[in-house]
Amino acid sequence: MSATTMQSTRPATVGRGWSRALGVAGAVLAAVAVWAVAVPVLGISLLIRFGNTAPQGVGLPAVAGGSLVLSLLGLGLLVALEKLSANARTIWTSVAAVALAASLGLPLVAATTQATMGALAVMHVAAAGVLIPALRRR
Repeated sequence: MSATTMQSTRPATVGRGWSRALGVAGAVLAAVAVWAVAVPVLGISLLIRFGNTAPQGVGLPAVAGGSLVLSLLGLGLLVALEKLSANARTIWTSVAAVALAASLGLPLVAATTQATMGALAVMHVAAAGVLIPALRRR
């Protein structure tokens, strides 16, 4: 009796693609979860103001859409870096950390209340806390 071994013909990038897609989805869900606790449960009115303009509400579509678009931009940058550099993940992680730090400036500048500032900061950190480790995985 001879033993045969079956090898998968599926490239490793297929599994990585699903993992990365789940990372993007997870980042969106993390931001939405923070919004869902902050607004309906805690009753925080997420209002931001830029300069002398009237305050604007930060609604669920803005949270979901913004986190999706920015997560996909981050993924696109990682894919591009992987084609250009052997150190792509290290470079991308540094860029992602700087982007997170810069994004935290928005709640500091635009939030109309301390509660809004805190909720928006937690939202940014929650999304990044899911996305960065998920996209760094091999």
